[in-house]
Amino acid sequence: MKIAFLTEKYTPDIGGLAISTHRLANLLADAGHEIRLFVPTSNLPASETHTLSSNRISVTRFGAHKRVDDTLVDWFELIVQAHQKESFDIIQAYFLPQAGFVATYAGKYLNIPSIVSIRGNDIERAAFDPSKFSHVMFALQNANAVTTNASVLVKKAKAFIDREIILIPNGIDTEHFKPIERNTLLAEALEIESGKLKVEEGKKKEERKVISFVGELREKKGLQTLLLAYAQVNKKQPVTLLIVGEIRQGEDKKFFDEFQVTNPDSRIIVTGLIPHKDLPAYYSLIDVFVHPSLRDGMPNAVLEAMACGKTVIATPVGGVIDVIDNKKNGYFVNVNDVDGLSNKIIEVLNSNQEEIQKSARETVLNQFTLEKELQANLKIYESLQ
Repeated sequence: MKIAFLTEKYTPDIGGLAISTHRLANLLADAGHEIRLFVPTSNLPASETHTLSSNRISVTRFGAHKRVDDTLVDWFELIVQAHQKESFDIIQAYFLPQAGFVATYAGKYLNIPSIVSIRGNDIERAAFDPSKFSHVMFALQNANAVTTNASVLVKKAKAFIDREIILIPNGIDTEHFKPIERNTLLAEALEIESGKLKVEEGKKKEERKVISFVGELREKKGLQTLLLAYAQVNKKQPVTLLIVGEIRQGEDKKFFDEFQVTNPDSRIIVTGLIPHKDLPAYYSLIDVFVHPSLRDGMPNAVLEAMACGKTVIATPVGGVIDVIDNKKNGYFVNVNDVDGLSNKIIEVLNSNQEEIQKSARETVLNQFTLEKELQANLKIYESLQ
């Protein structure tokens, strides 16, 4: 089967959308299917294209225009031209408004089945943008199949249109993301201490435990709540905040910089962008994983942390509701609840979490595997042939 994939982000782009698209593309390629990805980018001049191919996956990036409508025209024409040469069996879009619109329109134009996958922000925010609403509705009304990765997003999509929305949760490579020994070399490189008491030159010194967030930290991911809660925890017991990723530029980076100035006793490490394959070593350093999002789809980082046997504290938003069973395999705190988050972090850091951590990994092993994600998508493809 030859599948045309449309997405607004693809690795090495950052973010969950890029990771999820890359994951499914590789699963399908490993299963013997040919994948052609079409991805707009600001890193090329408008309309210019660049294609790289490997392992049954061909990625065509094309330069975006300043005007969105010009970019969408190029996207559509690339699909049409490629289909004339290669004859696609399925067109699939990851993200609803722009990729979903172009995929659905091209599918109807070329008489090819189209699938649109709702990922989170596309239905929670983009649908409220008047400039994107018509694209959202066209895709929802005309795609041959619509999928999403969270039960709450199924409900939100059905509020727009009464049709079947297929739930396919994200899958995680549980052989790659698994409990491993603490990577001491990495800890030393980052100057992260071990989280134990030690005696140094006759003095008792408390080393810092590690709170962590993985991904691009920004307002939507609870940046302010995380930093303010960390400050409260740090005043009661010294802790390190490890941000495995980046701080979004602009207002988020400004708030972060101001926080550091006004909290000189903080110990915050920002790693910068880390290759996905290297993440398990960073998870090995974590004592508690925190994900205080305001809104979300199904965050890959939460599943990865759980698969690595880490205690997760998160907000009950998006697909996190489908993953965490409060006090059984992780913990919930309310959105924007600084006091609640800081108190829960202290509780977790100072209690035995063995059962929670064991249950967290079992949840991923039982419900959120790569095989389940692959088979669910293949079932849809077969139904449309």
